[in-house]
Amino acid sequence: MKKMKLVMIGNGMAGVRTLEELLKIAPELYDITVFGAEPHPNYNRILLSPVLAGEQTLDEIVLNDWSWYTDKHITLHAGWRVTSVDRVKRVVHAQNAAGETMSAEYDRLLLCTGSNPFMLPIPGKDLQGVIAYRDIADTNAMIEAATRYQHAVVIGGGLLGLEAANGLMRRGMTVSVVHVQPTLMERQLDEVAGKLLQKSLEERGLSFLMGAQTQELVGGPDGRVTAIKFKDGTQVPADLVVMAVGIRPNVELAQSMRLHCDKGIVVNDTLQTTTDARIYSVGECAAHRGTAYGLVAPLFEQAKVAANHLAQFGIGRYVGSLTSTKLKVTGIDLFSAGNFGGGEGFEEIIMSDPKGGVYKKLVLKDDKLVGACLYGDTVDGSWYFKLLRDGRPIADIRDKLMFGESNIGDTGHEGHNKAAAMKDSDEVCGCNGVNKGTICKVIKEKGLFT
Repeated sequence: MKKMKLVMIGNGMAGVRTLEELLKIAPELYDITVFGAEPHPNYNRILLSPVLAGEQTLDEIVLNDWSWYTDKHITLHAGWRVTSVDRVKRVVHAQNAAGETMSAEYDRLLLCTGSNPFMLPIPGKDLQGVIAYRDIADTNAMIEAATRYQHAVVIGGGLLGLEAANGLMRRGMTVSVVHVQPTLMERQLDEVAGKLLQKSLEERGLSFLMGAQTQELVGGPDGRVTAIKFKDGTQVPADLVVMAVGIRPNVELAQSMRLHCDKGIVVNDTLQTTTDARIYSVGECAAHRGTAYGLVAPLFEQAKVAANHLAQFGIGRYVGSLTSTKLKVTGIDLFSAGNFGGGEGFEEIIMSDPKGGVYKKLVLKDDKLVGACLYGDTVDGSWYFKLLRDGRPIADIRDKLMFGESNIGDTGHEGHNKAAAMKDSDEVCGCNGVNKGTICKVIKEKGLFT
């Protein structure tokens, strides 16, 4: 039987995970061709920060090396950017850096174009030394700049900006972080936790300009950035400016194909585009029920469903994800989930020990946990997320809720130890969606003891 042709545009984490899932359940169904704009195999973008900080090498963050594609009989065109797609003839057209062109036919198309970093539309944004923080090329540019220059400014006090600032500081640069909001990481932390984080990072050597609005980037006679100027007239020196002010779904190709786009490439519960049933989309470029996800766990859930339908099993549905964020920012543990902001109509239980570097805030409504924000001590984050996701009434454990799962006695886990009390469907690893049942099955089948 002649194989169908599957072409994937984009060689990132979500897309390759879809191929991995597909190859598990239907390894012989497709001839697979992959186009990746970067000249690299699939790598873990999340681990670019440790590479910048000098804790890991680029080789160590590769997820699927060149041999993986060969072993799986996947044709990979790395360093080829797709320029257009003919949906009538079902042909993909691509070009490389040398200007060479090529085409590939498809029966099914998987769009995994990811997202683009947002660059502030201000004077000087095109100067040398002004970069985003998104891929290996950006990381290498920062590492090289740190060997030649002294002053770095990072615009953006979110997770990515703070990781960039920490990495550049570890490489010996003097780093200032510019953030337009009054507190850091306002999407993941409440005001108290944001202030604690800022204080801790200042003690490590970073400086912050909070509530500062960038007006322009000043260049020198050689065309390289020399300073950053603010709307109040002040300026600070900058030999390197890193913009980490957010991402936008990369929908340029999809729009040229006349696919429906709104906050991303609009997909249904089977991850098929609503315009063309032969075309699927997963990852940061896809918009499902009005949401484009930027965290890895939802993207891997999408990958599993998309693979199921590409394999023609047709039984999976993606209905959206309730997300939690568990992070380690420069060695400081953070966790948040749900409505951690609270407000009118919500109850809040708060424990604060600024000197000890611990802050916990639990938000309740109608006898249920609806949000959590943890700083410094995140050991119970996954338990809080389970309570939040399950919607379990908490009246019987309310007085012990703040002190974590290990302090609730027999009420919470009926006298069993923590692992025994978990259901087989309970998640152990959030990023990869591994549950207890999967782990127990492997332990039994392989006779494992460690």
